[in-house]
Amino acid sequence: MAEKIGFIGLGIMGGPMAQNLIGTGHDLVVHSRHRSSAEELERRGAQWADAPSAVAEQADTIITMLPDSPQVSEVIGGEQGILRSAREGSLVIDMSTISPVVTVELAKASGRKGVGLVDAPVSGGDVGAKQGTLSIMAGGSEKDFARARPLFDVLGKTVVHVGEVGAGQVVKACNQIVVALSIEAVSEALVLGSKAGVDPAKILDVLSGGLAANRVMEMRRENFLRHDFAPGFRIDLHHKDLGIALAAGREYAVSLPVTALVDQMLQALRVAGHGSEDHSALLRVIEDWAGHEIGQSAVA
Repeated sequence: MAEKIGFIGLGIMGGPMAQNLIGTGHDLVVHSRHRSSAEELERRGAQWADAPSAVAEQADTIITMLPDSPQVSEVIGGEQGILRSAREGSLVIDMSTISPVVTVELAKASGRKGVGLVDAPVSGGDVGAKQGTLSIMAGGSEKDFARARPLFDVLGKTVVHVGEVGAGQVVKACNQIVVALSIEAVSEALVLGSKAGVDPAKILDVLSGGLAANRVMEMRRENFLRHDFAPGFRIDLHHKDLGIALAAGREYAVSLPVTALVDQMLQALRVAGHGSEDHSALLRVIEDWAGHEIGQSAVA
């Protein structure tokens, strides 16, 4: 019989990831803040558990996909957390994006109970989660990574063991810097070109064929052009991630000046009530500063 897999956190990312595991024949026991998010999974055969501890009673490998450090700490080490009932030899695979410091602390607490922990944050957004093409950066022992690898191969296309526990979160912070700054750069280019009278779609067509090509333009093209900011990855979450990156910069004495600027742009969007929108809504900031919405007629 195939090993039962626990999955906790069924949001924009976790839900599709769990669906992919079900689709490849894995037996799941699931938990999330709202049971309604598990309805489709239950229809497909997943079992519902009322608490993280109940998941750990039924599964020796448990994946978590949660918003931030406090939620991961509670789910793993809280009163109704995984460690309350996890058996020795169990493995926790945290695919959330959280502080590497918290990750190391949780790994130590897990180790005291004989439970392994791999931190394996992902990149690729909701599209990658749905298509099973995520980029997965994993930190942990060689043994624990090897145990988790078959699940990673279902969930992602690029899977790299980047080092010991916590290294995955450091690499994810690096990833989020590049993504945020890429969105901001594309936004500047679109607003400049559009205000000068060039069709934004043609700007993206040309840039996508040269050295400026990037995945942001590919995956968020229609978000920019249609001003469709329905969340694939929310501003609130990316702002949280840049906070992690800036804290890491302080820890390792690395200046991150442009990251700090984009962090403040995201903060401004949150204050203006746009925190639940997709991170491509960074375009709004550049448009506001320029007094121009892309696609409008050029300013005389």
